[in-house]
Amino acid sequence: MLRYAIRAPALRLAFKAQALPASRLAANKVRYSSAAATDHVETDTPAIRVRKQLAQKRKEALLGGGQKRIDTQHSKGKLTARERLDVLLDTGSFQETDMLMEHTCTDFGMEKQKPVGDGVVTGRGMINGRLVYVFSQDFTVFGGSLSAAHAKKICKVMDLAIEIGAPVIGLNDSGGARIQEGVDSLAGYADIFLRNTLASGVVPQISAIMGPCAGGAVYSPAITDFTFMVENTSYMFVTGPDVVKQVTNEDITQQELGGAKVHTRKSGVVHNAFRNDIDALLKIREMVSYLPLSNKDKAPVMRTDDSPNRMVPALKTIVPQNPQLAYDMKSVVKKVMDDGKFFEIQEDFAKNIVVGFSRLEGRTVGVVGNNPVSASGCLDIDASVKAARFVRFCDSFNIPLVTFVDVPGFLPGTKQEYGGIIRHGAKLLYAYAEATVPKLTVITRKAYGGAYDVMSSKHLRGDINYAWPNAEIAVMGAKGAVAIVNRGEDLVEAQKHYEAKFSNPFTAASKGFIDDVIDPATTRMRLCADLNVLANKKQSSPWKKHGNIPL
Repeated sequence: MLRYAIRAPALRLAFKAQALPASRLAANKVRYSSAAATDHVETDTPAIRVRKQLAQKRKEALLGGGQKRIDTQHSKGKLTARERLDVLLDTGSFQETDMLMEHTCTDFGMEKQKPVGDGVVTGRGMINGRLVYVFSQDFTVFGGSLSAAHAKKICKVMDLAIEIGAPVIGLNDSGGARIQEGVDSLAGYADIFLRNTLASGVVPQISAIMGPCAGGAVYSPAITDFTFMVENTSYMFVTGPDVVKQVTNEDITQQELGGAKVHTRKSGVVHNAFRNDIDALLKIREMVSYLPLSNKDKAPVMRTDDSPNRMVPALKTIVPQNPQLAYDMKSVVKKVMDDGKFFEIQEDFAKNIVVGFSRLEGRTVGVVGNNPVSASGCLDIDASVKAARFVRFCDSFNIPLVTFVDVPGFLPGTKQEYGGIIRHGAKLLYAYAEATVPKLTVITRKAYGGAYDVMSSKHLRGDINYAWPNAEIAVMGAKGAVAIVNRGEDLVEAQKHYEAKFSNPFTAASKGFIDDVIDPATTRMRLCADLNVLANKKQSSPWKKHGNIPL
């Protein structure tokens, strides 16, 4: 019997915690059991010999680098390549391609080592009954290193995904380029990068970093739409600690250089990190449920018992009367959206802005919101880049955008200016202006200065723009404004006059920049109704090969 079942105690507990049936992990074993069984026909014919040979090769492919290396993988708290696919995909849905492929390298004695499958499992399967293409690198085979054959397998499923119109999910666990193959391995990476680029905006691409990812290997995940990591067992960097030590004389560990905490909190390279392999794979399944299969497809509409006419009285008091006090914009989002669900993206990076997926009346929407609990909700470099990329993803895949605005402006200071806040802030402006999907905007409190313009304003082709009664839409706050405009005059009276004019949404509404000033309790009802009206929106832009976003 084939043996690659989960035996490490930590992983058994993890599976128990996630309530995954053991049969789920045994799917591949059941699927290939007939092929691996001994043929009982005694007559020896060429056809029987081929069947026996095929059964043996399939058995070898299923065992990857062998039981000893599988045990080592488990001891590190990691699943094998095939076990990961069992968790990710609907039970019994995986259809493998190129299972029997082998490398063709003959240098350094490699012709004597030809593992079946060559270190990556590729194919297609279903997530909640919807088609996806997958590849899962097998660290038990040559450390998951990429060869020409390995790359060819990945490229084949990517080509099929683009042609058919289905997401690509890559489970990365690789030591990088296979040194024995030299430039052939580098060419393989470039072939993958090209397909990542061609697939961008055509089908969703998701990368899970579930082990090492170093050197050129990191650029493929960087091109994909979403990248996830597993805490403590994965890392990614362009140059490893040894090279860093040689060049900069810094002593640093792999996790300190490129672990999950680094990339979710500091660099922003990774969108989320999860506790273990199982948690990561289940979260990917959840996220895929929000996405369309391709740019020609619509996101699935999910059944909900949450009425589109539900009033939300709690929103009447959620914004403090004192404009200096903070509140959590995520609370607003969850109260408005279906069943209080919000799949947040990049939760630990640039916390002054919130992005993620939710649903209104069962339809997927992309949510963007300034969050006053961090840096008063100001837009800075990281927040601008984070939101701009998310807005462009939603626009690429026809996902409507709902924007909640409470922004006092762009964060001032030399650090921001020297870092290029002008260029980076323009990315968010560009993304919103370029987007042609339905755009719904709600100003909950402050909308000051250029940040008002940037946050899906009517001037950037916002479809429906609302304000709550206490909204302030102005160049800046009253105190700062009168200090500039009324120098030497009675500042107290000037401030009262400014507040009377701008500390409410009526001036903007009188000019048509706000479509309506609404009761906060009606926000969900309004947004659901508007989304229905805008469901078939068609908007075009001047013809171009592509724009030149301020990178």
